Amino acid sequence: MSTNLQASEPIATGSNRGMRAHWNAAAETLTRVVTHDMLALATRVAVAAIFFYSGRTKVEGFLTLTDSAYELFRTEYKLPLVPPELAAHLAAYSEHLFPLLLVLGLFTRFSALALLGMTLVIQIFVYPDAWPTHLSWAALMLYLVGRGGGRLSLDHALGIR
Repeated sequence: MSTNLQASEPIATGSNRGMRAHWNAAAETLTRVVTHDMLALATRVAVAAIFFYSGRTKVEGFLTLTDSAYELFRTEYKLPLVPPELAAHLAAYSEHLFPLLLVLGLFTRFSALALLGMTLVIQIFVYPDAWPTHLSWAALMLYLVGRGGGRLSLDHALGIR
């Protein structure tokens, strides 16, 4: 039996070809249904929720930092080069502003990049053993940095890439 298959091509039997064709058809359908716009919206909201809820634990009322937030930055977080009082304010404000921008899809790439930087600081200086969690956050933010907010965003409405 002679064949023109290259050495790296798998030999497919009739049933393998049928299963592969069904699998590939299903994959194509999913690719059309689960669009970048849908992924970007879900990712924006997911990342925003993580950081916004963290920010809310540091404030009372609108944006008044709690004593416990200051204490957290003095004793547990202890960032180098940044006084705890300043770090507490920067973190709390960032955890409110950038999630809001992400939900709106406004300056999506910049907002995701800012929160990615915050995640790197947390990973390196605060919780180095929490890398599985931080890696999952980083993957979501890298998607937004690389692909943008999608058509369901103010970026798209304003013509911002």
